[in-house]
Amino acid sequence: MRDDLKNVLTSSSTRIVVLWAEPTYIYLILQYALYSDVLDPHFTWILSSSVSLRFYNNMSIEKSTGILTVEPTAGNVLHAPINTTLLNDAYNIWKHYEPETFPNSTKIDYYALFAFDATWILIQSLNEFCSKNMNSSSSCISFFNSSSCFNRYFFDSYLYFNIINDMTFLGVSGPVQFSSNVTDRIDGSYYIAKNCQYASNKLNFVPVLKYSDHDGWEEYSETRAIIWPGKSLIPPTGHARLVGVKLRIGVIQSTPFTIVTTITNDFGQNITTFIGYVPDLIDLLQKKMGFIPNIELISNRTYTSLGELVENCVYDIIVGDITVTAVRREKVGFSQGIFENSLRIVMQKTPYTQIDLLAFLRPFTLNLWLLILATTMLTGILICFLERQENRELRKQSIINLWAMTVWYTFGNLIGFGADFEIKTASGRLLTAGLYLLCLVLVASYTANLASDLTISKSKNIISGIDDIKSGKILFNRIGILVGTASEEFYLREISSGSRNFYPLKSRQEIYDSLINNLIDVAFNDADVAEYMTNNIYCNATLIGDGFDKGVFGITTSKQWFYGQDLDVHILSLKESGDLDILRSKWFQVKICSDSSAASTAIGIESLIGLFIMFGVICILSLLLFAWEKRKICCKKCKKLDDDQKSLSDVSHY
Repeated sequence: MRDDLKNVLTSSSTRIVVLWAEPTYIYLILQYALYSDVLDPHFTWILSSSVSLRFYNNMSIEKSTGILTVEPTAGNVLHAPINTTLLNDAYNIWKHYEPETFPNSTKIDYYALFAFDATWILIQSLNEFCSKNMNSSSSCISFFNSSSCFNRYFFDSYLYFNIINDMTFLGVSGPVQFSSNVTDRIDGSYYIAKNCQYASNKLNFVPVLKYSDHDGWEEYSETRAIIWPGKSLIPPTGHARLVGVKLRIGVIQSTPFTIVTTITNDFGQNITTFIGYVPDLIDLLQKKMGFIPNIELISNRTYTSLGELVENCVYDIIVGDITVTAVRREKVGFSQGIFENSLRIVMQKTPYTQIDLLAFLRPFTLNLWLLILATTMLTGILICFLERQENRELRKQSIINLWAMTVWYTFGNLIGFGADFEIKTASGRLLTAGLYLLCLVLVASYTANLASDLTISKSKNIISGIDDIKSGKILFNRIGILVGTASEEFYLREISSGSRNFYPLKSRQEIYDSLINNLIDVAFNDADVAEYMTNNIYCNATLIGDGFDKGVFGITTSKQWFYGQDLDVHILSLKESGDLDILRSKWFQVKICSDSSAASTAIGIESLIGLFIMFGVICILSLLLFAWEKRKICCKKCKKLDDDQKSLSDVSHY
C-alpha cells in the first residue's frame, strides 16, 4: 500500500473492511494492518480466504479476534448432493497417472473441484457443439484470424454459449447450471463464513455460518456464536465507534455546568479538577462508549468562536452549555441535545414602587365614589326633613349647621363610626338601618379590594416578560447582553433588528455585578443557569416572565464527524434511561437562598402616602378652622368689651 493504511481507514465513516485477494497478499496486508493498529477492536475485517496464524505473536493473535472469512465450498460440506461417481473416477485417474502428487482427498482444495467442473462443462459443451456442427470439410471448431494469438474470433460462438446455458448436470462441487442473465452458477453456490476465535484453547478460523442458494445464510452450528471485534457478542453497527479512541475534549467554565475547583493531593500539590453537569456527563459517556478523555479548560473565548477550535482540530469535541443555532450549524456539527434550554429575563429583586397619591381610592371607581358622595349628601337632606320637627337638638340649629350635622351623621354611619346625636323618629331609624347595610357592604368591599391592590402593587415588577422588552419599556442601553452568545443572536434578530444598542457584557459574573451596581435594569441569561444563580449565589436577583427562544445545548463536533452516530446513539440512550434527568436534578434543583431573603410583603409608605397627605391637608384645614373660630370668638369678646366700655361711659355722664 502506497498510502498510509491507518489514515485511509480512519478517515472513512465505515468500520468494515472487505479484503478480496490471494492468500499470500492477505497475509501481507494483515501484517501491515496489525502494525497500523486497524484491526480489533476498531474495524471488522472480512477476508476472501483464511490465513495461517502460526507466524503471529501473541499480541497479534489477540488483535485478530473477530476477523471473518467468506469462502466458497463444495456442496457435500453442507450436505448437498454432488456427483460422487465422477469425483471417484477423477481421483482414480489421478492416482493411476500421478500417484506421487495425489494428496488425501480431504486435503484437496475446493477451487480444484470448481476447476474440474468448469473443465467438465467445457468438454461436455464442446462435445455437443461438435455433434451439432460437424462438417466433413472442416473441423467443428473454427476461428477467424487464427494466425494470431490475440484478436481471434470463435465461429458460432452464440451457438456455443446457448449450449452452455442449456446444460445442467451434477458436478463434483454440486449442481452446475448457468443462465444468460447472470454470471454466476444457478442453484449451486455454497459458502462458509469462518470467524477468528478461540477453539480448543487456541485462536483459529472456525465455521459459524453457511450459505446455499436455496436456504440463504444460516447458523453453521447452534453451539458456535460469532465473536465480533472487541470480544463482543453484539454485532457492530459498521459505523465508527469511540472504543479506545483518545478524545481531546474542551469544556467552558460555567456554573453549574462546569465548575473549576482546586484540590491538594497527598504530595501537597494543587490539582485543578472539574465538577458539574458536564464532567458527570462526560464520565457517563466514557463508561458507555469506552473512549479515553483528555479534558482541557477553554478560556478567553466567546461561545460564538468556540466552533473555530473544532474546525482547526484543536479539540475533537467541546462540551458545555452551547446552544444549537442555525448560524453555528453552518460551520460545525452538533450532537443530539444534552440539555433543553430557553432564555429568561434577570433583574434585581428590588420591587418596583410607583408613588400614587390616590392609591387608597383605587378599590372603588370614580363613578362609585361620586355615587357614595351623592348618597351621603342626599341622605343628609332626607334626615333633615325627617328629624327636624321631632328632634329638639336639631331645631336649635341654623339651616347650614343642620345640614352639616345630618351629613356628618350619614358619613359616620357609612364608615361604621356613628354620630353624636340620636335619631328620634321611626322613619329616621329605618333610614339608619339602610345606612348600616350600606356600611357593611361598602367597608367589606373596600377593605378586600384595598388589600388586594396593595399586594399586587407590592409584587409588581417594572416589566412582566419579553413582550415589554420588545415594546420598549426598558431603555435598550439598560439591557445587558452577554456578547457572543445565543442571547445576543436573539436580541439582534427579534428586538433591535441588527442594531447593537444593548449594554455589552463579557461574563455571567458581570451580569449580576452590573445589576447590583445599577448599570443595567435587566439581562438575558439561560433559564436553568439563571435559576441556579438566583437560588444559590445571587439571592437578590430574580427571574421575570416565562422562558423564550427555546432550544437545546449540544456537543460541538466537526461537520460529518465519523463518530457522530455513535455519540448520538449513546446520548439518546442516556435520555431514555433517565440518566440526564438525574444529572439535571443533581446540579440544578438545589437551593441555598432562604425564603426570608425575598422582599418583605409589608406595605410601604409609597402605597399609602396619598392617604397621609390627605390627612395632613385635613389637619391643616382643622387648624385653619380652629384659628377662624378663635378669631371669631376673640372678635365677639372685643366687641362685647367695647360695648361694655361704652355703657360705662354713658353711666358716668349721669
